[in-house]
Amino acid sequence: MDADDSVREYLDAHTPLLLDRLAEWVRIPSVAGVPERKHHLTRSANWLAGELRGAGFPITEIWEGAEGPAVFAEWSGAPGAPTILIYSHHDVRAVKDENWDQTSPFDPVLRDGRLYGRGSSDAKGQVMAHVWGIRAHLDATGRTAPDVNLKLIVEGEEEAGSPGLADLLQAHRARLDADAVVFSDTLLWRAEHPAICTSIRGMLGAHLEVYGPFTDIHSGAVSGAAPNPALELSRLLAQLHDQKGRITFPGFYDDVEEISQRRRAELAALPFDPQDWLERSHTRSIVGEEGYTVLERLWERPALEVIALAAGDPIGVKRAAVPSMASADLSIRTVSGQSVQDVADQVRRWVKETISDGYSYELSLDTETAQEFYRTPDSRVLDSLSTAMTKGFQSQEVGRMGNAGGGPADLLSSALKVPVVFFGTGLVEDNWHDSDESVRVDILKAGAATLAFLWEELGRPD
Repeated sequence: MDADDSVREYLDAHTPLLLDRLAEWVRIPSVAGVPERKHHLTRSANWLAGELRGAGFPITEIWEGAEGPAVFAEWSGAPGAPTILIYSHHDVRAVKDENWDQTSPFDPVLRDGRLYGRGSSDAKGQVMAHVWGIRAHLDATGRTAPDVNLKLIVEGEEEAGSPGLADLLQAHRARLDADAVVFSDTLLWRAEHPAICTSIRGMLGAHLEVYGPFTDIHSGAVSGAAPNPALELSRLLAQLHDQKGRITFPGFYDDVEEISQRRRAELAALPFDPQDWLERSHTRSIVGEEGYTVLERLWERPALEVIALAAGDPIGVKRAAVPSMASADLSIRTVSGQSVQDVADQVRRWVKETISDGYSYELSLDTETAQEFYRTPDSRVLDSLSTAMTKGFQSQEVGRMGNAGGGPADLLSSALKVPVVFFGTGLVEDNWHDSDESVRVDILKAGAATLAFLWEELGRPD
């Protein structure tokens, strides 16, 4: 039996144990940004540290972050070989239990080839693919340590915007030296057509509050003469995009780089069917900026979404009152050429110039946790990952794609002065941040196999 078959045989034999361990971790409700859940972040970190020790890592540590602990691990048993730092996170998004149909969010269940539960895909499943990829690599090669030197940093506050990651990187800079980062918090294109993510959009959050009356006031007393902040906010939001789907902040597109012919060709090579996309993404229709394909809109063009909206009495008994305040949260995705600081200035100027007289407002921008766009440069690690994915997914072709969301890739690259390469085991149909999140078991295993092959590829002499 060759090494490739040995990796797959090992993972097949240990799939029940892999899923059992992942399910145990998913049961820990390590929700970011919820004070009453904070101690679960510590439990989650300690669970992972123990799992890494069980896999063979001789060094595991817990590093306290701003809002949640990070797990650091190191296994440097291959002198002269490359050193790879693996990045991911163990915190998860908040849940609305009443919206889950397959199971309760933290009561994982295996059904029809999927493991359901919050964090099963984003991103505890991705971390477990690494753990079992290392185990399979050691079993297939007969080595007592991986072919490369491995370090991990699995943070506990990514879903809160990684507010403490920069400080952690600075405080432990010497411990984190590596030749490259493998960033595992991303999606694949399709189960039947794997692709390497080679870019990730930047992200800037904004919160806008518009004020009308000084208090909520009975509409029967003031209707028709009082400023209604819900109407004014609606007017503002309606002007965020023009008729061609372009964002209207002044100067917003001035620094946006045109999509290269190489990138257009990479994205055009991916199989895309509109109906398939609508079904997998659970979206009703396709909208967006004119003149660009769906994949170009997702990965190479900027975007702006309203992700929360509140005014008056959205739940409970209505008081028939004109609300004193209306609020909206915006998520702005930036692309190559843009700076989140410049975009923040554009947002400030737009709101100031666009809001009507008779209203006041407060605008806050999350510049401290904003993330810049990042693109992976060509490198040996990227080439090795492509080879490893061909083996791991048993595919004749591995495409190139992007990530529509954000992440601290630029922060990691700039702080550590190394390239970042992306590899994840998620799919758009895994329902990240939504109800009934799940991970496909076969994709999890293919991801673990890919990682086993990656360490072998990178361990070969140049």
